[in-house]
Amino acid sequence: MGLIVRESKIEDVDILLSLVRKLAIHENKKPEEIKLSVDKIKKHGFGVKPYFHSLIVELNKQAIGYVIYFYSYATTVGAPILILEEMFVEETYRHKGIGKTLFAELATIAVKNGCCRMEWSAFIWNEKAIQLYKSLGATRRMDVFQFRVAGEELVEMAEG
Repeated sequence: MGLIVRESKIEDVDILLSLVRKLAIHENKKPEEIKLSVDKIKKHGFGVKPYFHSLIVELNKQAIGYVIYFYSYATTVGAPILILEEMFVEETYRHKGIGKTLFAELATIAVKNGCCRMEWSAFIWNEKAIQLYKSLGATRRMDVFQFRVAGEELVEMAEG
């Protein structure tokens, strides 16, 4: 299998956008919910101050998946945390070990950058992904809830 996992380049923005849209369909999102654009990917992923890093997964020189990740910081440990934001592999290529390969690549990146851990979220309905994570030795946190403020509530919070 000619599988390659590589860092994304600015020339990959159309590929990334296409794959993000495929993930959104998988997650049953409506087209109008997808606010990402080529310009946003260029600015936020490859601009002066990148907010995320990305990997492209290729099989026989065809893009079949991607990973988006960024870093946070564990103050009590004094070390960075690699946060996996999204991982997607096209359905045709799932259950072939590609997800495990991607996690191994992310773990390598995390270790190389002195991270104390990797973290990510999963939808509770995505049982196949959860089983993959458990098979990799990941544990589910039972002591925290994820919270979110978005849209008008975020603006209202900023305005006080």
